[in-house]
Amino acid sequence: MDGSLTGLPLLAAGAILFIAAGVFIGIRISSLSAENKFVKILQTKEAEWQILAEEAKRISLAKSRAVMGGNFSEQLAPFLPDFPFDPTEVRFIGKPIDFIVFRGLSQGSVSEVAFIEIKSGQSKLSRNEISIRDAIQGKRVSFVEYRVPDQLVK
Repeated sequence: MDGSLTGLPLLAAGAILFIAAGVFIGIRISSLSAENKFVKILQTKEAEWQILAEEAKRISLAKSRAVMGGNFSEQLAPFLPDFPFDPTEVRFIGKPIDFIVFRGLSQGSVSEVAFIEIKSGQSKLSRNEISIRDAIQGKRVSFVEYRVPDQLVK
């Protein structure tokens, strides 16, 4: 055998090793590229979430301010110049209706009982407030006297 054939397996092994190294390097480069893309996607999503979180916080603060402003104006309403009732005859209830007015109470004779719901801005009556309004307008209102049992108060 001549010496040229003995170098052939060594050359083949070198070629295989070279191809394997190339494949490994290609896979690693591809992996790094995919990781880089993934990191960029995560950074983009994180920035989007940050923007959404800031917007949610801004909306929450605005709603909170609106609710606080509404609550303040609700308490203040009987003392405003255009409020149609004597503030001394107004009683705060809060929920599910804001006030009950006993017109004439300050003179000693109630001529009317009025239910008042205060709204501000774009707020609308709730479903419960609408049902209360409808019951009152439909004259489905009553007066009930309840007496506490004597054994509980002695």
